[in-house]
Amino acid sequence: MKRNIIGLVLLLTAVPLTAQPQERILTLEECRQMALEQSNDLVQARTEAEMADYDRKIALANYFPKVSATGAYIYNTRDVALVSDEQSERIRNMGTNVDNQFWDALNKNASSVGQDILNEFRNSGRLPNIATPLNEIGAEIDASLHPDLHNIWLGAVTVEQPLFTGGKIIYSNQMARLAKELAASKYDLKEAEILTDVDQAYWQIVSIAAKKELAQSYSELLQHMQEDVEAAIAAGVSTSSDALQVKVKANEARMLLTKATNGLALAKMLLCHRIGLPMDTPVRLFHEGGESLQDPLKPAGKSMEDIYNDRPETRSLQLASQIFDKKAKVVRADMMPTVALLGAFTVTNPNMYNGLQNTWQGGNFSAGVLVRVPIFHAGEALFKYKKAQAEATLYSGRLQNAREMISLQVSRQRLLFDEAAQKVAMARSNLESAEENLRTATVGHEAGVIPTNTVLSAHTAWLSAHSEYIDAQIEWQMAAAALRTAEGE
Repeated sequence: MKRNIIGLVLLLTAVPLTAQPQERILTLEECRQMALEQSNDLVQARTEAEMADYDRKIALANYFPKVSATGAYIYNTRDVALVSDEQSERIRNMGTNVDNQFWDALNKNASSVGQDILNEFRNSGRLPNIATPLNEIGAEIDASLHPDLHNIWLGAVTVEQPLFTGGKIIYSNQMARLAKELAASKYDLKEAEILTDVDQAYWQIVSIAAKKELAQSYSELLQHMQEDVEAAIAAGVSTSSDALQVKVKANEARMLLTKATNGLALAKMLLCHRIGLPMDTPVRLFHEGGESLQDPLKPAGKSMEDIYNDRPETRSLQLASQIFDKKAKVVRADMMPTVALLGAFTVTNPNMYNGLQNTWQGGNFSAGVLVRVPIFHAGEALFKYKKAQAEATLYSGRLQNAREMISLQVSRQRLLFDEAAQKVAMARSNLESAEENLRTATVGHEAGVIPTNTVLSAHTAWLSAHSEYIDAQIEWQMAAAALRTAEGE
């Protein structure tokens, strides 16, 4: 039991209580991909592209017929009478009236003896009763002339197919297609901006990391020199003034190292924020240290027309110009006649096609052609057309200006790339000279033939040459990235 307890204690002391997060190594491509995946701006740009695609589908739907169903219920407080009350009374008593008029006519033309005989014969009941059947028929007729319209139900299915709209549907579809391409171009532009920001953050970290290592090497050199000077003072071949000079430089080196360390931490926090990682995530870039840093290749020269077609800015302006040109044609279509084919099936209850009976049986098919001709709208459509034409001209001018600016930008970036390559070559040459100068000064100082201030000057020149070489390399990498962006890659 005691052995188990001792083993458990040894195990707990051997394992750290809090595991340190593992450092993550990231390449430039990984940083780019992560930045694109977590960007809210790209999410919004994708949403705008989806909306533009829905608009294209909406415009496409205008080619097809529109089918709609309509239902309605109406309640009336009063009924409808197709005849007056006096006419209704005569219709309902038509049998009685006919019978009376018949016997009155006979009595009028008969003598008094004949009238008595007719009345006796009429009241005998031996004649057929024609008044009652006629009254019943009259009542049915009167009822049909008083339909029950307190509750009215309507139902209809209509079909509308445009035949001619002055090209409005065609141009609307073309405009929607161009708008979808414009949304995609805006997405590419936003993507290029994000990649540029990530590239700058990435190479800034590489630069600061290289300068941190340089400051570390510089501090170690001065520390070693400080030990040599102290030994020389003990041997009586150097003075305390030399020690003070070295100490001052050593303190400056430690301060440089501290600034580089803090700057590197802040730069990595910024990069983590842009690529969607927690800002306290320990990361290390693939190009940190400079061992894997290779000279960038100059992009293959593209023709300016290819660059114009590949740059999202020019594509956006070109699409915008085309969209407003189509918009002008859509507005122009509003000044032209519209022709559409109409069809409908209608049912009512009461059924107006069958004596207004309360039944759904029987409906009506109808078809026709609708022609709408605009005559006077106080020049509204004309002014809209001219405005759309002016907008198309405006974007055409902006497109021309953008092409000129892109041409200047590409020429400038190509010159900057060549200039950065020359800076790297000169900085490399200066670095080799500074390293040889430092080596010679160090050997001479150790032999006692070169004073301390000369060695310190050699150290300063070495530090400056290294720093300039790092800056030149990073500037070259950034120039290559800027040139690729300028050429639309």
